[in-house]
Amino acid sequence: MILYAIPAPLGGAAADALAPSAVQTIASLKDFAVENAKSARAFLGELGMQVRELNIQEIGEDVRPLLQPLREKRPLGLLSEAGCPAIADPGAALVEAAHAGGWRVIPLVGPSSIVLALMASGLQGQRFAFCGYLPREPLKRKLRIKELENRSLREDQTEIFIETPYRNEVLLEALLSTCSPSTRLCIAADLTLPTEQVSVKSVAQWRRAAQPVGRRPAVFLLLANPAR
Repeated sequence: MILYAIPAPLGGAAADALAPSAVQTIASLKDFAVENAKSARAFLGELGMQVRELNIQEIGEDVRPLLQPLREKRPLGLLSEAGCPAIADPGAALVEAAHAGGWRVIPLVGPSSIVLALMASGLQGQRFAFCGYLPREPLKRKLRIKELENRSLREDQTEIFIETPYRNEVLLEALLSTCSPSTRLCIAADLTLPTEQVSVKSVAQWRRAAQPVGRRPAVFLLLANPAR
């Protein structure tokens, strides 16, 4: 049996965000393990599925019960709230458990905010690292930013991270007060939405004309400039 890793839209129509083959596979499933049941029902309903007839269970601390459909020789869908499952997402534990149980895992084609942001940034695409969320505590956050900037400079590597939308401005302020003026900073917000905005500037340029990110989904990318 197969665990299908299903990307969810970052915004906009569900069918437009997925390949037709992925939509066809999803429509064939009856069992789903999801990050958020409400958003999962909305997503599956947009695809024309009869949501009330589906078995939809949220991922908790113990993922083993969620694998029961596989034990009963039925395929299972893993669905993130937005973007690719198991990346900055609790679904990784379910994928690990599926591999441990000897079941096949197949990722379906769909949107990833991290990859889309890197594609649109023009920063180093040969070497990059996704660093998740940075610390909330101000001093630890600044130390982590400096650590990432130093690593970026040393390894010529793009550092990618995210933040909860309501803390976007706090993170931007920390980046502008901590990073070297020549370091390049990209902020990619509302990807795939009509309000999509991708801005790439040096820290010095950001300081001169900082534009608010707002409370919206955003990906931050940093690349230190070795010529500084």
